[in-house]
Amino acid sequence: MTTGPRIAVPAGGVGAARFLRGLRIAAPDAQITVIGNTADDITLFGLRVCPDLDTVMYTLGGGIAEDQGWGRADESFHVAEELAVYGAGPDWFTLGDRDLATHVIRTQMLSAGYPLSAVTAALCERWSPGVSLLPMSDDRVETHVVIEDAGAPGGQRAVHFQEYWVRLHARPRAIDVVPVGVEDAKPGPGVLEAIATADVVLLPPSNPVVSIGTILAVPGIRAALTDTAAPVIGVSPIVGGAPVRGMADRLLEAIGVESTAAAVARHYGPELLDGWLVDERDGGLVDDVAALGIACRAVPLMMSDPQAAAQMARAAMDLAGAGRPA
Repeated sequence: MTTGPRIAVPAGGVGAARFLRGLRIAAPDAQITVIGNTADDITLFGLRVCPDLDTVMYTLGGGIAEDQGWGRADESFHVAEELAVYGAGPDWFTLGDRDLATHVIRTQMLSAGYPLSAVTAALCERWSPGVSLLPMSDDRVETHVVIEDAGAPGGQRAVHFQEYWVRLHARPRAIDVVPVGVEDAKPGPGVLEAIATADVVLLPPSNPVVSIGTILAVPGIRAALTDTAAPVIGVSPIVGGAPVRGMADRLLEAIGVESTAAAVARHYGPELLDGWLVDERDGGLVDDVAALGIACRAVPLMMSDPQAAAQMARAAMDLAGAGRPA
């Protein structure tokens, strides 16, 4: 039996999930392995929450709340309302009733000694996402953001990424981004194998600092990506000098990277990237990226619907087919 290409996709949350939905349309016979970011994970009300893994799982499994791109469709919030009555916090991260079931099962399994990779595989049996979803690591990694705070000692303090993003809406100036525990983390089961055996590696338009960046920071993953014989093609998350979604520009500033499609390509580097897609409105940057030794094309990058995402995925696959630049 003829099988399609093996595609490895290091991935974050909403943008990656929508790209992956398009990729399944564009390459229906492909064997897709998603390496999910777990540094956004957080424990709330005693439950382990994995936002990026769940967003990919729900989106590809048909259970996502489409209007917001995260959380469950047809959600209710009775438990959250009762917790608020009790005065339980935090009150800035709301878990829906349907979503809670996922976190309860995950926490029970983790408490029983199952690794996150096994838990994720079990949850995916319920959702059938059509991809193999692998956590980047079974080890605990959590991204913290060092922010300006005039009332804190030294004028700064560290907060969990979720607090920075959800409660503070990325308003305080970010001084640094620290994936706590990443130095001691090991790639999850199957991660390095998926990269080594891939025909193509695609970097979706995920946050380059706290999504793709944290995956690359796990010891061994970046090296595997630079050593792979497969072409590595990235899709810019920056269009016209601004993030397509979210506030990645605040975090790029914290690590000294400009919010342009060319600057993000330079940040990843030609040792990692073989190709880079920028949006049509950034067509003037194609030569700048090519000068780095990275093949570059300008195509529409707005994922307004699954078919638009599929066209973007086809463009990435086409660029991969063009081979590595000389």
